[in-house]
Amino acid sequence: MRIDGLHHVAIIASDYARSKRFYTEVLGLRVIAEHCRAERDSWKLDLALPDGTQVELFSFPSPPPRVSRPEACGLRHLALRVADLDAAVAHLHAHGVASEPVRVDEYTGCRFTFFADPDDLPLELYEA
Repeated sequence: MRIDGLHHVAIIASDYARSKRFYTEVLGLRVIAEHCRAERDSWKLDLALPDGTQVELFSFPSPPPRVSRPEACGLRHLALRVADLDAAVAHLHAHGVASEPVRVDEYTGCRFTFFADPDDLPLELYEA
């Protein structure tokens, strides 16, 4: 088996409209397709990152909250690559999104910071 790359990451939102706005307007992901799945009382929004990787944003009635802190077993966070971390952080702050202080990866020397989506999903900006 050969894995060629990451195709998509799936996220379930508690408030679909709020998360749709966050991922499209704040993070600037491009909408590929949006589907109402009436039989599941659900929406599915396909979003594209510039490199072709996708984010699938779902809504479901009454999803259980995600255990995030303290660190829980499973997916830890989603890291997004940026060329200019300072500009990206300033953009987040201009949209009212708080971020942690910028840190330096002790192994790569690259700078990064964490912030959260509307459901407190941990997201990372990684300057590379």
